[in-house]
This record gives sequence, C-alpha cells and structure tokens, in this order.
Amino acid sequence: MAESAIRNVVEAIHSSPIQAVVYLSGGASQSLGWLMSVPGASNTLLEAVVPYSMISMVQLLGRVPNQHCSQAMANEMALLAYNRALTLSKPGCKVLGVGFTGTLATSRPKRGDHRFFLSIRSSDRIWETSVTLIKGKRSREEEDKVASCVLIQAMAKACQVSETFDSGLTESEVPNESETQFSEEEELEQLIDGQLSSKIYLFSKDANESNGDRKIILPGSFNPLHDGHLKLLEAAMSVCEGGYPSFEISAVNADKPSLSVAEIKDRVKQFEVLGKTIIVSNQPFFYKKAELFPGSSFVIGADTAARLINPKYYEGSKTRMLEVLGDCKRTGCKFLVGGRNVDGVFKIGEDLGIPEEISDMFISIPTDKFKIDISSTELRNNKGGAIS
Repeated sequence: MAESAIRNVVEAIHSSPIQAVVYLSGGASQSLGWLMSVPGASNTLLEAVVPYSMISMVQLLGRVPNQHCSQAMANEMALLAYNRALTLSKPGCKVLGVGFTGTLATSRPKRGDHRFFLSIRSSDRIWETSVTLIKGKRSREEEDKVASCVLIQAMAKACQVSETFDSGLTESEVPNESETQFSEEEELEQLIDGQLSSKIYLFSKDANESNGDRKIILPGSFNPLHDGHLKLLEAAMSVCEGGYPSFEISAVNADKPSLSVAEIKDRVKQFEVLGKTIIVSNQPFFYKKAELFPGSSFVIGADTAARLINPKYYEGSKTRMLEVLGDCKRTGCKFLVGGRNVDGVFKIGEDLGIPEEISDMFISIPTDKFKIDISSTELRNNKGGAIS
C-alpha cells in the first residue's frame, strides 16, 4: 500500500467541510499519524483520544464496559465522539464521531481472534465495520497499519471523498460492513432519550458564512415564537461582537414532561419559515447548556437572570449558586440580559444585585436597543401575535 496514495486520500478528507472527533482503543494508531502529518489536519480533526487503560475507558464511558472489543463498544465510542464533536465544532459545521476498538497481536500469543471494530456516526446515520484478521500472518505493526487503512477508508466514505488505495486485507479477510440511516423522527427520539446531545437545524442562509466560533444563543420554549424573541436576539447581536446567532429549545424540561417528537417538529417549523437557525438540545439547565455550548453567550430576560442568581434554586445556598455559575464562567459563557418585568417591575441587569464574583458574566442589553416585554403565555391565552 503506497504511502502517497494514503496521503492523497487524507488530503481529500482535509479538503472536505466535515470535522471529526476520533476515539481509538487497541489499534489503528497509525491513522492518527497520517491525519495529523498531512497539512490541513485542523480542518478535520477536532480531538483525538486514546483511552487505553481500564480507568481511561471507564472515565470515557462513565461505566465499566462489559466487553472491550465489540461492535457495540465501537458504536458507543462513536456516539460519544459525535456528541463531543458537536460541542467542539464551529456553528453549522457537519461533524463525525469515530470509534475504534481492536484486539491485535501483542508480545504474547492470544487465544482469541485478532479483530477490530469500527463505527462512524453522523447526525443521521451510522457506518459499522468489523474485520477478523488471519492470526499469525502479520506483526503487530502490520496489523495496526491494516486497521488504520480501513479507518481512513471509512472516514473518506463518510466525508464523501474517493478512496483509492489497498488496505492490505487478503481475499479471505472480508470486512463486514453496514450503513444505517436514521429518519428525523428517530434522531429526535435519540435526543429525547439522551443519546444525542443536540441537533441543529441550519435554516439561516448565513449559516455557512459564519466565521465565529462563538454561538449567541436565545433559549426558550417558543410556544409560540413571537416578535419579542426575534427583536431580543437582534438586540443581543448588536452588543456582542462576533458570533453566530441561533435559537435553542430543550426537548427535556426540568419540571414538566419531555416534548414529543411532534411538538418539537411543530416548534422547529416556526424557524424554518423565517430562515432562522434553531438548536434542539436535551439540556434544560444553564450549567449543562454551558458545558454543551462552551464559550457561548446566552440571551435571557431579566426574570430568568433573577432566577439564575437566586439561592432558592440552589437548595437555599448562595455558596452553591456561586459554585454552579462559577463553573459556567469557566466554560467562557456569558449572559446577555434583556429588560423584563420582575415581580411587576420592569428591570434590567443592573437592577438585579448580581454578586460581584460573577457580575462580569452578565451584560445588560441597553433599553434603547430592546424594551419589549411579550409573554408567550399571554399570546397563547389571547390566541394571537405568534409568528407562523
């Protein structure tokens, strides 16, 4: 297998608009060298992790694995890598999660087969590959190279670029390959169940032109979406330089049942009509949203800001409140606060008595840029004013 042919395929992968997080255990190590040694690696590779020890794997999975080398393990690693890629990628970028696990030749003879399992996850599909190698035919380094070739070929396929090099497999070492596509309904079910962390709908025409890493996110239930939401995000963008504007709905509610697939699709349709980007996540709490969207600025009303700094919502502990919001601060997140009625009085951020330790996280949107106080509840009760 010619190194120049591998290099050409890696160059094509780097030229594609897709970014990836790669998790490897037990082999295919040379694939990382190829991906990182060819110029343009930062276009593709968001992160690569090699959880080789038991403790490392337990920390990655959040549990002790039942079996280290299996297709199910590769699938789980790929899903974790995909969710991680969503967190690390630029707004609107298509991402992949790659999971590999293998049991290859070692310094001592093995009783079982020499084999490996590969999984690649995108937003709407999963590619699975398993290979059993001829035992004793190759050295460890040679087996690793074959596994690396298969991984690069699979990434090329997922990136929709041609791959034209020999992986080094023999005629009897036929890969077991499958591709499964998910419907939008299946994706949303996976999100509600907690498998997927988020799904982004890029309805904005500017989605692919954004050069900012940061997201400016207006969370809400949007039941219904109204003019106040649109004007609030527009005002937030005017006081926050750089960043990509989007709305966000949590499919999971802190104190109510989760939204159904039909409800999510109905609410998303409102944004499609207007050409506005909407993210659907499975995180109802801001400290979790901060982990999911690090470095973002969240656009909130003064009423929400007042709740965020109220110790009542942290088991009555101001210390706990400062710890939680301090963790949000360390992710680089900020809150852009629009004026709202709080206990019957119109207030802006400066009126809330935000503790000094976290005051720099909260940026008030001037009232000359935004002073609308529309309630979705009132709109539903009045059965009017919604955007459709």
